[in-house]
Amino acid sequence: MMQWQLQDAKNQLSSVVKKAADEGPQMITVRGMPAAVVLSMEEYQRLTKPKTRLTDFFKDSPLYDLDLD
Repeated sequence: MMQWQLQDAKNQLSSVVKKAADEGPQMITVRGMPAAVVLSMEEYQRLTKPKTRLTDFFKDSPLYDLDLD
């Protein structure tokens, strides 16, 4: 993962975004410490997509047949 200092990332934002889309996540550092990561939209959607549907999650729960008050 390529690292960018915050000032460089600000000055070259279009390059940071293009590299995120073409090469993968781009880390932004502040005073040498990791602060943020720029991802392609495709990677973001992959990471945030639910693994299962919520209804399936509840149906598969071990508590599904319990009678709760």
